[in-house]
Amino acid sequence: MEHRFEMVAKTFKGLEEILAEELRQLGAVNVEPGRRMVSFEGDLAMLYRANICCRTALSILKPIYKFIAKDTDSLYEMVKEYNWSDVMSIEKTFSIDTTSHSSEFTHSRFVTYRVKDAIVDYFKDRFGQDKRPGVRLNDADVMINVHIDGDRVTLSLNSSGESLHKRGWRVAQTEAPINEVLAAGIILKSGWRGDSPLVDPMCGSGTFLIEAAMIAAGIKPGSFRKDFAFEHWRDYDAELFEKVMAEDSGLREVPFKIYGSDISPKAVAIAERNILSAGVDEYINLRIKPLQLWEEAPAGGAPGVLITNPPYGERINVQDMEQLYKTLGTKFKRVFLGYHAWVISSNIDYLTAIGLTPSVKEAMQNGGLDCELREYVIFEGTKSDFRREGGVLKEETPDRKERRQPARKSDSEWRRDAREKGMGGKDAGAARRKPNKLEDRYRPQKGGYARSEERRRKFKEETAAQSEAEQLLSRHRNPHALKSLGESPKRPSIPAPDGPFMRTRRRWKRPDADNSSSEGEA
Repeated sequence: MEHRFEMVAKTFKGLEEILAEELRQLGAVNVEPGRRMVSFEGDLAMLYRANICCRTALSILKPIYKFIAKDTDSLYEMVKEYNWSDVMSIEKTFSIDTTSHSSEFTHSRFVTYRVKDAIVDYFKDRFGQDKRPGVRLNDADVMINVHIDGDRVTLSLNSSGESLHKRGWRVAQTEAPINEVLAAGIILKSGWRGDSPLVDPMCGSGTFLIEAAMIAAGIKPGSFRKDFAFEHWRDYDAELFEKVMAEDSGLREVPFKIYGSDISPKAVAIAERNILSAGVDEYINLRIKPLQLWEEAPAGGAPGVLITNPPYGERINVQDMEQLYKTLGTKFKRVFLGYHAWVISSNIDYLTAIGLTPSVKEAMQNGGLDCELREYVIFEGTKSDFRREGGVLKEETPDRKERRQPARKSDSEWRRDAREKGMGGKDAGAARRKPNKLEDRYRPQKGGYARSEERRRKFKEETAAQSEAEQLLSRHRNPHALKSLGESPKRPSIPAPDGPFMRTRRRWKRPDADNSSSEGEA
């Protein structure tokens, strides 16, 4: 049996369980969903398979080194200690991506610089000052991921390269297309697998349509990719990769059509280009059709699934957005009876305008926007009648369920686990600090809050007298305030102006000079 190692699949919020199930079906073991990630174990073939077949993964990481660091100097020393010759040669290029959740490592860019310096110095010390791999921001041969949680540092290799949502079939796009990984995740979450019609009445560039066709026909999402980052690794096995690519490569029959429409001829033209690029045009019925003109659901069997991503009003503006969502709700009730409708939007008020009670509500993200995914079970009559006839509504939303999160390991357990897996697990402690101007510039200064409070106190003391004088001045100008002070209020002593200038028609003069000259003439 080939060597088994740990891997991490990154994904979007709300898709962790879907991705975990995908990995289990692919043969992964010790699958543990986390927050926007799923950890699992497998061999080299599993790493290739996860990249090629996972529809809801953004990237597949392979952890290679774990340790505990208290500061950037100990971070540098520990990174430099790793045997980077096993990862790349001096002819290769590398890039670094850093994610930090730590009170000590607050600046991810500075962490990136320190890790880069450590790797470069490792090669310089062994092969000479001019012998080192190059650094590239994009399209590097080796992509290193640095993840810091408190003082726990994990170095991983990104086996995917470019994000896996970039399938390779998209040749054009509309103003705000939905992410391919998110679209596939929503389809899988709906339970649709090609066994009924699927409709998207506002299809845009056709992302839902294409991802649905690929799911139904069994087309691997990675089959369009030109390359993966692991193809540049030293242990890349081209023969094994071709073998994994050939697994279950036959297309499945799709008994039901996928229907898409949009009010925009331009959007439909873009969707058509993408559909042809993906090679799924035989499964999709596409046409120009406004939402208002949908009067009949697609025929051909059991009620199906409707999934759509209507405009949010963020980047695409519709003259009357609320009316659009009301129309959507009306069409659900009058046209798509028996369907399960799924709608994602960032505007809760617009979702409320649909006018139906959702059976599922789940928080998600799309393009950096906090969104909510809602499912509507469309039935005729009342809810009690629907249940009496055997209908089922999901009352409890996934957000309200208590999801079991893996317990955080103690430092000793975390180090022991890393050692058992051959990934270091050392505790660097706090290295003796060396002067570092760049770090001093970004390091949070101790006692910052106390100094701020001291400045506030001094400011209040210095302005107290001035504030009192301003209050007296306001009373002097306000007759009502003067009356409230009594018959002989204390008026502030205002110093006389020290010879201000005033302008006459002929020239600038001082008031005293004018008075003296007039008296002399008299």
